[in-house]
Amino acid sequence: MTNNHASLTPMGYNGVPQHENLMDYGSRGDLDTVLAQEANHEIERINGTIIMTGRPVAKEIRQQCSDDVRRLTARFGILPGLAVVRVGEDPPSLSYADRITQSFSSAGLTATIVALPPNASRSMLQAELGRLNVLPEVAAILVQMPLPPHIGLDAVIEVLDPHKDVDGIHPENIGRLALGLDGYVPATPAGGLAMLDFYGIPLSKKQALVIGRSGVVGKPFAQLLLARDATVTIAHSQTQNLPSLIAQADIIATAVGKPGIVRAAMLKEGASVLDFGAAMIDGVMTGDADYRECLGRAYAITPVPGGTGPVTNAMLLRNAVNAIKRYMHAA
Repeated sequence: MTNNHASLTPMGYNGVPQHENLMDYGSRGDLDTVLAQEANHEIERINGTIIMTGRPVAKEIRQQCSDDVRRLTARFGILPGLAVVRVGEDPPSLSYADRITQSFSSAGLTATIVALPPNASRSMLQAELGRLNVLPEVAAILVQMPLPPHIGLDAVIEVLDPHKDVDGIHPENIGRLALGLDGYVPATPAGGLAMLDFYGIPLSKKQALVIGRSGVVGKPFAQLLLARDATVTIAHSQTQNLPSLIAQADIIATAVGKPGIVRAAMLKEGASVLDFGAAMIDGVMTGDADYRECLGRAYAITPVPGGTGPVTNAMLLRNAVNAIKRYMHAA
């Protein structure tokens, strides 16, 4: 395996291109990109800091997806869609499911909600996943988290078809990401990479710090950065001297939900901050980084809200479109 990130561009199962649009952003990480986007009013600066808002990135991804859907529909007719499986009535999950159905409808695709009761058993969930695995009308499956305490994640990954796992949680897809092979990347870290590329943040030969080691954000994002030739450090709750690690990093990605864990005084001048964190403080959503304090010190930063969130939703759509491509070419 070479270190050229182009050679790591995942090809979808059965040779169908997978995440090609995500990896295509890689050629845009330069000053010319930033200047061109600023000329088109796509980039805002406050005190010299680039504000990496998610809306223009998501808009571009959604447009690519809509174009793909039109081409697929013209060739194949009616397309399979996404099944969103939910156990219980968690309010944030309900809201997220609504946003998913709206997003897919706008792109010309169907997203069907499969709601199981809060007391659904492990076997009930697995039976439903088994049914969706073979249902021809479904090319992609998303199981909403969190699951009730009596149902563990292992209940999902024991049954879920990795070819339909558009959330990238199946061990097969996680392993493929680590090896630089084809597979599905979780939408949040995939969206983070798309944002860095859209805003022209170079990655090769840079020092990157990922704060947080979750299996759906921190670890996969570190793998994506490694594939792009960044030197990556992962920090977590037991890491000593976190400020000194922050001070050495060109790129800081934080996903721990602890407001103020990244402060302006800790940053190397010109560092870029990608904030996946979200917490409510006095009824206001805030990220892990002290956003206002970092303005003028950071080269670029994502706001919370309005930063990584919209792109996460768009990358789920991107993954689902890739799943449909794979499914239709394999049929």
